[in-house]
Amino acid sequence: MSVNLSIQRTERPKERPSEQELGEIKFGTVFTDHMLLIDYDEGKGWHDARIVPYGPISLDPAACCLHYGQLIFEGMKAYRTKEQGVVMFRPDRNMARMNESCLRMCIPPIDEKEFLDAIAQLVRVDDAWVPSAPGTSLYVRPFIFADEPFLGVRAAYSYIFATILSPVGSYFKEGLAPVKIYVENEYVRAVRGGTGFAKCAGNYAASLKSQEEAHRAGYSQVLWLDGVERKYIEEVGGMNIFFVIDGEVVTPELNGSILPGVTRMSVIDLVKSWGMPMSERKISIDELARAYDARRVDEVFCTGTAAVISPIGELKWNDIVMRFNDGRIGKVSQRLYDEITGIQTCVLEDKHGWVYRVG
Repeated sequence: MSVNLSIQRTERPKERPSEQELGEIKFGTVFTDHMLLIDYDEGKGWHDARIVPYGPISLDPAACCLHYGQLIFEGMKAYRTKEQGVVMFRPDRNMARMNESCLRMCIPPIDEKEFLDAIAQLVRVDDAWVPSAPGTSLYVRPFIFADEPFLGVRAAYSYIFATILSPVGSYFKEGLAPVKIYVENEYVRAVRGGTGFAKCAGNYAASLKSQEEAHRAGYSQVLWLDGVERKYIEEVGGMNIFFVIDGEVVTPELNGSILPGVTRMSVIDLVKSWGMPMSERKISIDELARAYDARRVDEVFCTGTAAVISPIGELKWNDIVMRFNDGRIGKVSQRLYDEITGIQTCVLEDKHGWVYRVG
């Protein structure tokens, strides 16, 4: 596939929301004027890369993705900076992870550099949609789905790679204020050997029931435990989780059922570069509760592309309610948020080579 895309610009541009309105609009509900499409056919490979006006995609009712769930996606952000133009944060890691998801879901691999170049061209076409107000960004959603029409359990022979864009404000209505999390004991999202490490649609569908129950109980997200022993902490909804215990930053180790988050990776790199104690290991909910009772837990936070850093103020496990840092943002959470967002917006020096210039 060549990155020389055909570009068909819309004749009816949408009305863009003001940057003040982005704070009131629900995350991921407003979309830009254009989208990227690339086709795959067995024997031909990826082909026909094109940017077209945003709109419905035609699918046969028997399309494989509708019946057998061959669908993966990624999430990235583009930022408008004062001096560097529009940039993205570590998108090469997202494209590498997308290929890991492709491998697990029997989807043909992509050329990571060429497809990233194609995404960058889409962002350039819709450059006017990239907001500049603090805390805003352009969310970039690449995804691949099987569109071959057939009923049968096998990998499809044709696919569509698509990318859509959405200007966004904060992911949580609380912003950077600490959120409340509910520990799930009944349902299981993923198990080792399954698809937990892949960013596939089925993982998120499996989380919806628990998410609804958490919301009814007044909690923002669900903390998942491992699916075998049901005691080891794994991740929170679409985010990874970290604890600061006795001054050490601890996060669950990757075990095949936890998504290897790009922000997670960045936090680990930063914490190590600061010389703070850092460990990736198993941590049980019992261990956390004991550490909490002993007043050894300094703070808890989540990481992810959408929210970047999200401090946790309260964690409910059965009848136990753990409240952290008096409902305030912790020092480590704040420092990480400031440094990552500073790098993302080019306010701080990028010493790690994480910034990708779109143009």
